[in-house]
Amino acid sequence: KALFTRIKQPALNIMPIEHLYIARVIDGLILVASMDHGTGAGNNQQMDVYKSQAKQLLKKLNPRSTAKMSIESNPYIFHYLIEKGICYLTLTDKSYPKRLAFLFLEEISREFESDLKSEYGDEWLHTVETVGRQYAFIKFDRVIQRKRRDYLDPNSSNNMKKLNDDLQSIHNIMRTTINDVLDRGNKLDEVSEISKNLASESKKYNWGAKQLSVMALYKQWLPVIVIVTLVVVILVMRYLF
Repeated sequence: KALFTRIKQPALNIMPIEHLYIARVIDGLILVASMDHGTGAGNNQQMDVYKSQAKQLLKKLNPRSTAKMSIESNPYIFHYLIEKGICYLTLTDKSYPKRLAFLFLEEISREFESDLKSEYGDEWLHTVETVGRQYAFIKFDRVIQRKRRDYLDPNSSNNMKKLNDDLQSIHNIMRTTINDVLDRGNKLDEVSEISKNLASESKKYNWGAKQLSVMALYKQWLPVIVIVTLVVVILVMRYLF
């Protein structure tokens, strides 16, 4: 018998960058969806939950949304970047460096714009704003897959250099949880409806207030108008007769 046996090492369940979505902010229309085709956590059926959360997040965004945000959804974290009305959303391990995730999104943003400019020229943004079908630019996934490999290992020399060369602070990037965002979206919808009702009632009130104001002025000046009119009539009568 062998004196030593080889111990089988457990497979590392590493998910540096899993899902990535590119979507139009104004209505949440997904322009590109990219999944990790490797053997990591992305093949787990549990990831369907995160796909659903990602789509809900994209629907909650609007042109006034924060441009950069990290959203915890244990044990993972969503990061998104908004540029020119387009949202770039990715899902990573919580242990994956936050700044590196945003460097990845920034690079994808530049590549996406460059790719569309090469095909549509100066009309690229108008094309994005008017396209009517989902996954209209799915062929861009080939670029995402290539870039994902570049960011696979956060400890690689290239990625460490990117982090060292990048001096931009990440402290101003908002951080929250998935439940807060989804709940906030529902509450914002309710507030929006209440606001519309209040605006409608306010218009009715303003119209009523204007009527009351006119009536008050009429009552205040009516005696004066009557007296002035009588004086004018008397003077005219004397002048004529």
